[in-house]
Amino acid sequence: MPASELGKSGAKVRVVIIVASIGGVSGVLLLGYFIWRTKSKGKKPKTVENGNQEEDLELPSFDLFTIINATNNFSASNKLGQGGFGPVYRGKLEDGQEIAVKRLSISSGQGIDELKNEVILIAKLQHRNLVNLLGCCIQGEEKLLVYEYMPNKGLDSFIFDQNKAKLLQWDKRFQIICGIARGLLYLHQDSRLRIIHRDLKASNVLLDNEMNPKISDFGLARTFGGDQIEGNTNRVVGTYGYMAPEYVSNGQFSTKSDVFSFGMMVLEIVSGKRSTSFSQQKEDLTLSGHAWTLMQQGMAIELLDSCLRDSDHNLQEVLCCIHVGLLCVQQRAADRPSMSSVVVMLSSDDHVLPCPNRPGYFMETESPQRYSDSSLTSLVTISGTEAP
Repeated sequence: MPASELGKSGAKVRVVIIVASIGGVSGVLLLGYFIWRTKSKGKKPKTVENGNQEEDLELPSFDLFTIINATNNFSASNKLGQGGFGPVYRGKLEDGQEIAVKRLSISSGQGIDELKNEVILIAKLQHRNLVNLLGCCIQGEEKLLVYEYMPNKGLDSFIFDQNKAKLLQWDKRFQIICGIARGLLYLHQDSRLRIIHRDLKASNVLLDNEMNPKISDFGLARTFGGDQIEGNTNRVVGTYGYMAPEYVSNGQFSTKSDVFSFGMMVLEIVSGKRSTSFSQQKEDLTLSGHAWTLMQQGMAIELLDSCLRDSDHNLQEVLCCIHVGLLCVQQRAADRPSMSSVVVMLSSDDHVLPCPNRPGYFMETESPQRYSDSSLTSLVTISGTEAP
């Protein structure tokens, strides 16, 4: 073969090799891109509109198909609860992680703003005593929030159940009280925002597999900026029995209205009784009124849950919690301690506590009237709902 033909043939071979190499590299890169897209599917940062602004939350966005698979197409067997937002479902991702999915009902016009509010707020919060928001899914009519799953559900499912209450011995109850206090202190003082929860109650405190408490449901929460210490609203929403007097009567809310709700929860945790349905038959006292009366008589320990009285408990801790709870449910907001003071009171053995005055809602007749569903809303939580 002539040398010129050999040269042409060699050039053709080199061209073929180069083209094949480029094609191979491109194929590998393309395959790598699709693998990356698959792994990151449903994990893009989500931009959520807040009023006239949009906030880049750097919050993972789950694909709707992923959520449908995880919840078995939102099956009834996976349903955890139902409320104002809509249903909440248990699910499991392909990697085995369990999740709780809050699904905004398509027919619910009320919950859209609250859902956006919850996403914007909780995406900025990180604390061991706050529930962890994993991401969201907003596709078409579907609006979903994805949380870490709390296997022990809500605090209310333990303290108000005669059988399960025995599983919460005093040391664990005290740990839960202190954990809630630290979480609330973070919201009020230690986070980047000053946040008023406005719907703190036993069913909105979830328990992980080690019974550590985590505050949940920030749909009604409000933020304060600068030197703002209180706010007002014409739309009073919350849960009967936990709302502070000034909030019910005037729509006024502040960190001290959260303190009131915390105090009611403390008395519930100690006693195992619901503040919303407690009534002392002889005197028609509320739970807080009953606790204050026992303290005045030097019999505060009688408030302790009957299932704990024969078991080991730290008497000083029990009496301290009752005392702190009563300080938190004072009629006047100014008479209630801050959460920073509460944390100090609960952690100090030699702290001298001020004497609590007669609490707000002392008598059942002084309690606010039970509102209709249109004016008093109890929103859904991951653990389910609580009737007012």
